[in-house]
Amino acid sequence: MSGSSAGSGAAPCRFAHYFVICGIDTETGLEPDELAGENFEQSPLKRTFKSKVLAHYPENVEWNPFDQDAVNMLCMPKGLSFRTQADQRDPQFHSFIITKEDGSRTYGFVHTFYEEVTSPQICSAMQTLYQMHNAEHASANPPSSSSSSSSSSSSMDSLASSLDEADSPTASSSSSSSSRGAGGYDSSRDTLYVSKALCLITPMPFMHACRRFLSQLHRAVTASSAPPLPLESYVHNVLYEVPLPPPGRSLKFHGVYEPIVCQRPGPGELPLADFPLGEAFCLLGVENLVQLFTCTLLEMQILLYSQDYQRLMTVAEGITTLLFPFQWQHVYVPILPASLLHFLDAPVPYLMGLQSKEGTDRSKLELPQEANLCFVDIDNHCIELPEDFPQFPNKTEFIQELSEVLLRFGLSPNGGAPPRTNTTTTPARPGSNPSTPGRERKAVALRELEDDGRNGNLAGEELAVLELLQGNATLERLQALAKRTGVTVARVDALRAGVKGQVTEGHGGRTAAEEEELRNAKLNVQLREVFASRFATMFADYEAFVIQSAPDLESWLTNREQMHNFDKASFLSDQPEPYLPFLSHFIETQMFATFIDNKIMSQWEEKEPLLRVFDGRIDKARLYNVRAPSLRSSNYQRCTILKESAQAIEQRLMKIDHTAIHPHLLDMKIGQGKYEQGFFPKLQADVLNAGPTNNNRWAHRTATAQRRKDRHRQQTEHLNLDNDLKEKYMQEARSLGKNLRQPKLSDLSPAVIAQTNWKFVEGLLKECRMKTKRMLVEKMGREAVELGHGEANITGLEENTLIASLCDLLERIWSHGLQVKQGKSALWSHLQHYQAREEKLEQQQAGSPVSHVPERRKSESAIGMPSLRVSVIQDMRHIQSMSEIKTEVGRARAWIRLSLEKKLLSQHLKQLLSRQALTKKLYKRYAFLRCEEEKEQFLFHLLSLNAVDYFCFTSVFTTIMIPYRAVIIPIKKLSNAMTTSNPWVCVSGELGDSGVMQIPKNVLEMTFDCQNLGKLTTVQLGHDNAGLLAKWLVDCVMVRNEITGHTYKFPCGRWLGKGVDDGSLERVLIGELVVPSGEEDSGRGCRTPPLQRSPSQTRRISITSLSGRGYKPTSAQIQEAIGEAVNNIIKHFHKPEKERGSLTILLCGESGLVGALEQFFHHGFKSARLFQKTVFVWDFVEKAVAYMESADQMGDLQETAEPLGMTCQSLCRYVNAINSTPRNIGKDGKFQLLVCLGARDRLLPQWLPLLVECPVILRMYEDAALLRDRTTVNALISVLETLHDFPITLETSLVKGIDL
Repeated sequence: MSGSSAGSGAAPCRFAHYFVICGIDTETGLEPDELAGENFEQSPLKRTFKSKVLAHYPENVEWNPFDQDAVNMLCMPKGLSFRTQADQRDPQFHSFIITKEDGSRTYGFVHTFYEEVTSPQICSAMQTLYQMHNAEHASANPPSSSSSSSSSSSSMDSLASSLDEADSPTASSSSSSSSRGAGGYDSSRDTLYVSKALCLITPMPFMHACRRFLSQLHRAVTASSAPPLPLESYVHNVLYEVPLPPPGRSLKFHGVYEPIVCQRPGPGELPLADFPLGEAFCLLGVENLVQLFTCTLLEMQILLYSQDYQRLMTVAEGITTLLFPFQWQHVYVPILPASLLHFLDAPVPYLMGLQSKEGTDRSKLELPQEANLCFVDIDNHCIELPEDFPQFPNKTEFIQELSEVLLRFGLSPNGGAPPRTNTTTTPARPGSNPSTPGRERKAVALRELEDDGRNGNLAGEELAVLELLQGNATLERLQALAKRTGVTVARVDALRAGVKGQVTEGHGGRTAAEEEELRNAKLNVQLREVFASRFATMFADYEAFVIQSAPDLESWLTNREQMHNFDKASFLSDQPEPYLPFLSHFIETQMFATFIDNKIMSQWEEKEPLLRVFDGRIDKARLYNVRAPSLRSSNYQRCTILKESAQAIEQRLMKIDHTAIHPHLLDMKIGQGKYEQGFFPKLQADVLNAGPTNNNRWAHRTATAQRRKDRHRQQTEHLNLDNDLKEKYMQEARSLGKNLRQPKLSDLSPAVIAQTNWKFVEGLLKECRMKTKRMLVEKMGREAVELGHGEANITGLEENTLIASLCDLLERIWSHGLQVKQGKSALWSHLQHYQAREEKLEQQQAGSPVSHVPERRKSESAIGMPSLRVSVIQDMRHIQSMSEIKTEVGRARAWIRLSLEKKLLSQHLKQLLSRQALTKKLYKRYAFLRCEEEKEQFLFHLLSLNAVDYFCFTSVFTTIMIPYRAVIIPIKKLSNAMTTSNPWVCVSGELGDSGVMQIPKNVLEMTFDCQNLGKLTTVQLGHDNAGLLAKWLVDCVMVRNEITGHTYKFPCGRWLGKGVDDGSLERVLIGELVVPSGEEDSGRGCRTPPLQRSPSQTRRISITSLSGRGYKPTSAQIQEAIGEAVNNIIKHFHKPEKERGSLTILLCGESGLVGALEQFFHHGFKSARLFQKTVFVWDFVEKAVAYMESADQMGDLQETAEPLGMTCQSLCRYVNAINSTPRNIGKDGKFQLLVCLGARDRLLPQWLPLLVECPVILRMYEDAALLRDRTTVNALISVLETLHDFPITLETSLVKGIDL
């Protein structure tokens, strides 16, 4: 037994782990495969039957246990298929991948061919099925044209049947002919063939090598004479005697007819990827591939769709290879067997491949969720993208660079009809005449030979010669002998190679196929280098933003959830503007989080291989190209190492480093391994289950090396923590749904499916908790930082990213366990069902006498503002009336944003789910929305979002029309609320203004529609002073956005009228958002204090008009207020532009600059009411200006310095412009204007000394006034000068009608 142990000791570095044969089990006979979507409409030959693993060698390998069901399912995803001599029976090749629980992968390579059925039982069973089928069709004379999908209730069943629909005969004529004519089967005249699969299962994806080995093995069976050695020798050789090539080396081993070469990248190179990327690019075109790549990076759901399994694998593996240095972290099933279709229901990101039946239309495919789906129709070279997703940075230049690489290799970057081989797109010509020049000729030959991916089809003439030669036993033996001595018999080899094309000397005697392989390898590596170099540029400085906070691995693993590992905000602030939309999404993904986790863990353990290569590249780039990280530019940097990377591969393939032992005779009993043409023999299990005996030097040597390595690995693992903890952490802490990376293919019992769904439900809940927490922490911003939550500033961009990912999560939750799929958005479809029911109920109630009282919101702390109804339906109608939104997914997203902004998301969804009958009708029992406890927790997490203010609806839909309601509230006790004049109002917001609107006389409320104004900032209110009662004392104006319910209060508290207060007929009022009080019962929860609040609205009244009674601030308080106001303006400009809010409020609002300066000017001001005439600060300014103008005329200012004269003129010009404005603004309004204009044009600090110097001051101010204290004034001037660095822009509502 020592032999086998040596074999297994060396096993982890063996080239192949298992050799498997799948096919029909003649013992059990024909079993229909229900799981694969049976459809009895079809003719029996077209139906699917269960396949079995007939044999696998060795029995088991300890580090990679054999998973019989999974291998069977993936070797023959469609089950067995039958053919007769009339059908095409070309061999097919495909690969598959099995991802184990821990994320490690095993590859399978499958060669499927058709073998004649010799068992009479099976032939007669097929005959019986045909007779039954024909009888049924004859009885139901007009055959039912519809497939079973119409009747099926569950969307999954209909998915299965729609895949088969193409096969079900639809028209009576075709069905009758197909069942009796060519497609039928009659055992007396037809030969029956059935598919059989040969499969190699390997630890690394050496696709080309395995493909060549299997096709040679198959050719040995179909050849007219027996192969040089029994087949067991070759299988044994590949299983036990061929090692994996060491990193950076190449290896040659022997197939049945010719040697096979494979090579493996070195430690600093990109990891091994043998699937032809060029083919993926040709299938989809560069543009589509880059879009698909972007979807993958952003972890959307990706479904590949093609008739050809190998194409599914090529695209899936191609895309995941290009992610370097990141790795796909979610469900990855490039070939989804028919029995696992329910996995498309998974509410997590996935990358899956679905085989399309011939002729099936994409429109017939019913997918459970499409809101976030990228659907890739490989055969038609097109992709359907999710609605709004950001573009990859520098996409145009990137596509340009990739196209150049493809063109250098003669491939078209536009995709479309790809070369069916892995070759150039030279058009094939009939007959390859020798005069065609070298490269082209090879391509032509290859196109003919490998056309349509069918290997082993030689053109007629060559086939004849080859058959002649193969029939000749002497020649065979000579050939084998020549092979061993290293002589090549070129012409025979070339023919023998079948697929392998014709030999061209001059390339070192390499066959066209080898040339082809080399080209593929070079193209692969160059395309991958372009992608890798993009990431190396984009993340060149990523290390600077990694937060290393834990002292050791153990404590890091335990607190992983609570920790911030990456300083996202600083990283984004360092990036070029155009990259932000993509990067802000990308750094939220699982693959990025895992990459950063690996980086942090590399302090304590060996670096993850991809990370090691990536870091090495970044360091190297730094050496060559020292650039200051501060100089980020969005200039495109091309990849510079394309040549070297291709050379490394070429050198390895030119100079073979290792050669494996040749296949040799095994100790088999005489008469075993006998040859029967066309049938794959039953191999001898005893020789194949045991490894070679110990005289095999290689096995022994690597065995000891391996043991040494194992020991070392165990030591490093035990150095710092037991592996179970780490494993558990990997599964749980790091990911949501990562433990679902691979559905268990083998066990499909209801219990397992339920278990998987349960994991999904838990994963969704956890994801919801994480997302809401992140949104809260980000939004609470500075307060959160003081509470020790890390990251301070959330950018508008980041907020948008988080909200988009919340929308995506809700879509995934709503599409989990759907019974019937309608439309692309599951959430919107549920809302529409709800709407239909409610509206029906409303109509019934409208008919009945007892009226239904709608739930009402408490009045919004507004006097006279009617309350807004809280209603899911109402919000839906708002969205439905928005013509800008064209799709259901868009409507659902808008509805979520609106509910979030109204702080009603949790309440609305609770309302929606309270209709249990509806939920039961729409969802299966296992759906997330029918798990009561989880659903409650989920709504609770969403409720926490009410603690913060979002403007995510108003700020995104900037062009929609919004109904507003304005209410003017007079001060009843002091004023005649009625006025004879004609009032008007103009509402302004961050996005525009409503224009002047007349208010109907004596009606103090109006509604108006206008394009979204954004957050409201000011209201201009005025009247035309007509009639006898033209004075008006207004307390405030309230304006409400009728869609979002946001209410703004614009305090006034002053008179409007000539000869009263400051004689103002119009005022600019500054607004603030009203906080709804006592709203806890409607599910609002706690909240952050709003941005601008003040103790009371007293200032405007107290300063002048009612100055005797008002409160007088001390000089210290006044100076502090000015400092505070200036600070707020400076802070405003330090925020990113998109989040600055309103500057008007900081200038003219509650504790704004104007108010603070007004108090400064009022300090010690003699505003005594001589004969009831109040004196205003503006009166002082006017007098000062009058004095200056007269002094100027008399020439007193001539001797003063020139600049001072200029300043004088500017002050006079501004004051006169304000006085001559056509607007009827009062004296305080004019002072406000002067301050605002002075701040904008940076003149305030120059005007102050002029006012102080002016003799008028002595008359109008007391001695102790601040304005007469030189040091205080100088201090004020220096404070105001700090505003000079910032571009202050004034709202049009403030400066309307000022002509400077």
